[in-house]
Amino acid sequence: MRTQGQTIKIIDYRQENAADAFVPKPAVLSSSGWDGIHLELHQQPKFDIAEHQHTMHVVVQGFANSSLSDSSGERWLDGKMITETRNHGDIAIIPAGISHRCNWNTSVQFMILAIEPTLLKQVGQDLVDGDRIELIPHFMTRQDTLIQGIFCALREELESGKIGGYLLIDSLKTTLAIHLLRNYCTTQPKLSSYADGLSALKLQQLREYIHEHLHEDVRLSKIAAIAQMSQYHFLRLFKQSMGVTPHQYILQCRIEQAKYLLQHSKLSIADIAVRVGFCDQSHLTRYFKRIIGVTPKQVLQRRSQ
Repeated sequence: MRTQGQTIKIIDYRQENAADAFVPKPAVLSSSGWDGIHLELHQQPKFDIAEHQHTMHVVVQGFANSSLSDSSGERWLDGKMITETRNHGDIAIIPAGISHRCNWNTSVQFMILAIEPTLLKQVGQDLVDGDRIELIPHFMTRQDTLIQGIFCALREELESGKIGGYLLIDSLKTTLAIHLLRNYCTTQPKLSSYADGLSALKLQQLREYIHEHLHEDVRLSKIAAIAQMSQYHFLRLFKQSMGVTPHQYILQCRIEQAKYLLQHSKLSIADIAVRVGFCDQSHLTRYFKRIIGVTPKQVLQRRSQ
């Protein structure tokens, strides 16, 4: 442990390759440009990480090595130490500014998700006093199915980078922030109840904005700002009013606009894909077939008959 007078080391995931000096090998996968969060996948041999603090809140999920029975190790959190068994999918929560150290008794795979403290304040602005948002440290001794699902979805996004990536990431990080505030915060949020959903005027403004920007990567933060509310309340009220999430609605709008252009314009399928916000023709074809039931090419063939 740290001796008296020794300066504690800092890991700041806002900086590129921030953890490289603390672990034997660089991350296998690492996100870039994700506003408010950072994801890394690590595959490491047996190691001991020096005592440090994070500038961001950190959630760690471990993966058991199926070829080895012992994936345990020790963890120190805020001066307390326990030996963790570390079953597959167990998570640890390390709040920003908390002293932390751990070791692993064997080779290990794990993911790190770092969250900006300001993100919790932004999401929780309608729920709890921002100055009272304090996460509770948790050792890697428990499962959390929602956080596991968020890890899985973010890893898939990092590996594949599909259509609507930023909007999906915004939705996932907002969901994660709400979950942390509800279940891992010293002060429980007070949840507001809205019976009527979004007003007709706000829905009209949102529809107009979305349709005008289908060719862009529409951000949840932007459309929530148009509605003049936190992302948390916006997600709830949008789904309550529209029956689908913003991500699902925007995808539907893109497909509907693509269908209209296929039937009423002379643009190629590739040009239409870009115009309505898909990465390329194959992305459009995949989602178009899933939602409409036929491919864009089949729509063109029917029009020419």
